[in-house]
Amino acid sequence: MSRSKPSGQSGMAREANPRMAVLIMAAGKGTRLKSKHPKVLHEVGGKPLLRHVIDAATRVFPASDVYAIIGHEAERVRQAVAASGVNFIYQREQRGTGHAVTSARDAVQHYDHVLVLSGDAPLITPATLQRLSEYHLQQRAAMTILSAVLDEPRGYGRILYRRDGRSVAQIAEEKSLTDRQRRLKEVNAGFYGFRAKPLFEHIARLTTDNAHREYYLTDMAGVLARAGEKVVALSASNPHEILGCNTRWELAEVDAELRLEKARRLAEEGVTIYAPQTCVIDADVQVGPDTVIEPFVQILGQTRIGSDCRVRSYSVLTDSELADGVVVRHGCVLEQARVAAGAVLGPYSHLRPGSEIGEGAHVGNFVETKKARLGKASKANHLTYLGDAEIGERVNVGAGTITCNYDGSRKHTTVIEDGAFIGSDATLVAPVRVGRNAYVAAGSTVTEDVPEDALALARTRQVTKSQWAKRRRESNT
Repeated sequence: MSRSKPSGQSGMAREANPRMAVLIMAAGKGTRLKSKHPKVLHEVGGKPLLRHVIDAATRVFPASDVYAIIGHEAERVRQAVAASGVNFIYQREQRGTGHAVTSARDAVQHYDHVLVLSGDAPLITPATLQRLSEYHLQQRAAMTILSAVLDEPRGYGRILYRRDGRSVAQIAEEKSLTDRQRRLKEVNAGFYGFRAKPLFEHIARLTTDNAHREYYLTDMAGVLARAGEKVVALSASNPHEILGCNTRWELAEVDAELRLEKARRLAEEGVTIYAPQTCVIDADVQVGPDTVIEPFVQILGQTRIGSDCRVRSYSVLTDSELADGVVVRHGCVLEQARVAAGAVLGPYSHLRPGSEIGEGAHVGNFVETKKARLGKASKANHLTYLGDAEIGERVNVGAGTITCNYDGSRKHTTVIEDGAFIGSDATLVAPVRVGRNAYVAAGSTVTEDVPEDALALARTRQVTKSQWAKRRRESNT
């Protein structure tokens, strides 16, 4: 959300350019997930829970106004989302959500308003955050609660209104509900807007008079209402957005939903995805139109795929870049690789980090590359390892070729220049260079540079002993 006055907001007319901070609760443990790891670092859709909430927030507010409150394994959490550019506040003791906001007082009390978000609700959208912040400003409320109407509200605190039916009296936790209140379906979603001044004036009134002996931010609704401040609720347009991830099964359900929604968006942009329920496509993946993704494909991380590509079943692409018209045959694994237009990979190729495959090049059956550059129209079609290699254009690499790049302590580079032909089962012991249009005979072990247009034969001369096998058989009878 920009700091300029939104058009058409009557409340804003009386409060010029209000500053709004965003606090994201991210200090908790993974207790209910039965995990030793921070809850907000568990992943859905290929990203930590916290990163989903940060991404939604920073599409509405400047990252400089967003603060993640961290505590349990704080440094791990900080490192995991540091690239987002948000700020961090350390909550030394985890004594509840109210205590978390108190910990943030010094960092955000100079703001006019504070939006508080749950760091474990990855389905929240920028549109809902925008709507909540604008409604909060329009209402000039001390506290605005994002609520949701659920058919099955069990487990959630309920919104209790005053007699006017508009002002909130309190948020009641489920354990304290009467039978009549238990039938209410409007629940607290765990997202709030506050005016900073009344929030910090009254937050010290929170108590730990509850089963967990913690300071609950939800109790601020009752504290502010009793102080004569205005407390209102805004019902979420899509109640599904508020769902958190409190169990491993909920993680799995949200992950499946995010991935299916990602596949749906890609389909709307012109991508064909067969059996999308079987595919694993991360949230930040980009795919161009007319690309076809077959069943049981995984496309992960920051992978970018151009148009008119085909990714066949059982392939796994991680943080890789494919230009237009690339074919990835069955069972390929790509990690931090770059593939130029029209290249053909596989089946069962493994492109490790630093691999760069040129335009129209072929990397075939059971070929592994690592920090290798394969030039335009070059081919390595069978059973080959190319590590730390610079390979030019129109090079043919025969089956079983190995670049021996490691001497036990250091890596060395093999250079194969344009038009060279490497015969099958050749072993190139780096550092070594094969010149332009040179040939390496099959079965050779090359330890010296091969000049341009030369033929290198590095194998012992064959000796054939006539009738030797027959005599051996006769001697054994």
